[in-house]
Amino acid sequence: MTTQVTQVTFTELATLMKQAAGVTVDPHDLEGRADTPFAEFGLDSLGLLGIVGELENRHGRALPTDAERCKSPRAFLNLVNGSLATGA
Repeated sequence: MTTQVTQVTFTELATLMKQAAGVTVDPHDLEGRADTPFAEFGLDSLGLLGIVGELENRHGRALPTDAERCKSPRAFLNLVNGSLATGA
């Protein structure tokens, strides 16, 4: 059995922000300001919850409950990618 580890990128996160919350942000801007709070990009906790739900559906597993409480893109991607890598 082969396990494929997928990393969520800043580009994918920007796409999810648009799809799940209607927030348009340039992926390069998102990456360049990775420690900026989501609120400054216009993403609220409900929007982040939608992103978490979409990622859970795509990857077929639950993400840590802390994912929806992450304050910045970097913190979110570190948590999500760490979880996907370990399968936890």
